[in-house]
Amino acid sequence: MGAALGMAPVPADAATLTTAQTTACPTGWGSLDKKAASSTTAPLTDIRTGRHACYDRMVFDIPGGGSDGLGYWVRYVDHLYQDGSGRLIPVGGGAVLEVRVAAPGYDPETGAPTYPARAGRPLPGVDLTGYRTFRDTRFAGSFEGETQVGLGVRARLPFRVVQLTDRVVVDVAHNWTGAR
Repeated sequence: MGAALGMAPVPADAATLTTAQTTACPTGWGSLDKKAASSTTAPLTDIRTGRHACYDRMVFDIPGGGSDGLGYWVRYVDHLYQDGSGRLIPVGGGAVLEVRVAAPGYDPETGAPTYPARAGRPLPGVDLTGYRTFRDTRFAGSFEGETQVGLGVRARLPFRVVQLTDRVVVDVAHNWTGAR
């Protein structure tokens, strides 16, 4: 039956692979919108990324955001439009995730920026060289207490969002199958 499906036979020594080499990646995240309602006046201070065996990760740091969870809305969009102005922000990649976190990129009391990004530009300090899934990042702006980012990915892939104290984490899987 394996030959009929175009599968090659598994070598006899495949059983000697280490557990780390054969561990499957998490599956079941899906690609539909994910959101949580909550807001904070604590400002966003950093956006950083990381590479993992099964997914690429983007982290939004919001010190003082609270332990009740931070609000977010993450979804695939055809095009990224900046809140307020409606300006099109081009984002590279085969698919675009719009990421909104319910935290301003500025100090609400003074209006001074707390995250040094410019609308329409790549995220400062983020280098996606060597990433399997992430292709581009664009800062769309911070408007009415929400910060909006475009994340260009290789294709429409499953993702998850995790709320942690003072952080929102977006993981995008490398594939749909859970294989490394």
